[in-house]
Amino acid sequence: MTAVEFIEPMSHDIGVSAAAELFIKAYGCKPEGVWAAPGRVNLIGEHTDYNAGLCLPIALPHRTFIALKPREDTTVRVVSDVNPGEVAEADLRELQAGAVQGWAAYPVGVAWALREAGFDAVRGFDAAFSSCVPLGSGLSSSAAMTCSTALALDEVFGLGYGSTDAGRVTLIEAAIKSENDMAGASTGGLDQNASMRCSLGHAIRLDCKPGLTPLESVSPKEFDLDKYGLELLVLDTQAPHQLNDGQYAQRRATCEEAARVLGADNLRAVAEGVAAADGSIADAALADVLAKLDDETMKKRVRHVITEIGRVDRFVDAFAQGDIKTAGELFNASHDSLRDDYEVTVPELDTAVDVARANGAYGARMTGGGFGGSIIALVDKGQGHEIAQKIADEFAARGFNAPRALPAFAAPAASREI
Repeated sequence: MTAVEFIEPMSHDIGVSAAAELFIKAYGCKPEGVWAAPGRVNLIGEHTDYNAGLCLPIALPHRTFIALKPREDTTVRVVSDVNPGEVAEADLRELQAGAVQGWAAYPVGVAWALREAGFDAVRGFDAAFSSCVPLGSGLSSSAAMTCSTALALDEVFGLGYGSTDAGRVTLIEAAIKSENDMAGASTGGLDQNASMRCSLGHAIRLDCKPGLTPLESVSPKEFDLDKYGLELLVLDTQAPHQLNDGQYAQRRATCEEAARVLGADNLRAVAEGVAAADGSIADAALADVLAKLDDETMKKRVRHVITEIGRVDRFVDAFAQGDIKTAGELFNASHDSLRDDYEVTVPELDTAVDVARANGAYGARMTGGGFGGSIIALVDKGQGHEIAQKIADEFAARGFNAPRALPAFAAPAASREI
């Protein structure tokens, strides 16, 4: 039996040193500073952000560190500890969407997006990245990269948006544009808001309804696991995780078409029409909505989005009241809906969830976009390692890749480190 790997977060000092040393090795000089942004786990509210719905992410203690120095020209050079011997280069002049290939599209795209938004002060830069956010895990390593870049560029070019919560929304918009338009990875904003706006010990209730001010769109919700003697197990299945192969975009298009058929601006508006006061969804009212749709696949997608939006506030209330049984049941209902109606799970995700539930978890669900990636499980404190090992043993028996686990708590948002 091979012991399951636990990925510990890098300490502040180790992360800063790793990024700065890589910078010096690549460019022969010291960086102007080091910034960092976290990955995230979404507790509940999956595939709802681009439907104007509700989400409930926390920031992870696992962060991506960027050492950066501005340049006087428009050249961007970036290097990562994934391949420290290869520096990627691009020029911001006359750069078009989609013109940068590979991972460099994410940081280059942030500078491009800021310039597109009218921030002419943004020029080229040299940067080096060191990260402990697992790649391809569904824990938003991409947002950790784009948000750390945005925060660094904001400061070195004097834009002045990074110091306030409301100002960070401008930087979030650039990070989203980078992912959507330069890297070609569809994202609805959940990841970037979590990375830039979460706080220690709290999740954020992210309301993606159009027209809300930054302060209206986010409200902190206490997520103190110690208070209830709990642990949040995060397990990266190491199943292949792809969001740029059309599956994500296809579901997003289906939801937008369904809203059009239903005569609504978005599926959030539809959900509000069938929700009870406690956020639960009336079966009869939901059935009436679904009866207006002819396509069976579209019905399933809409049913997931509407019921998932309803689960978010119910989870917030249950956790706040210490009703962990109900909170766990909502985790389970979310995963089952993602498996059966949204069809974004894979055998590794379903197996991990089933093993966690069978071994004492209050609830377990996939988190992130799906098609690979990670699960989360709400378990009693001290149970996480044992359950992770049982999942790893089952994976070995089925011939799956060995999973990796992460210790998780509600961590702080992106910040300057030195």
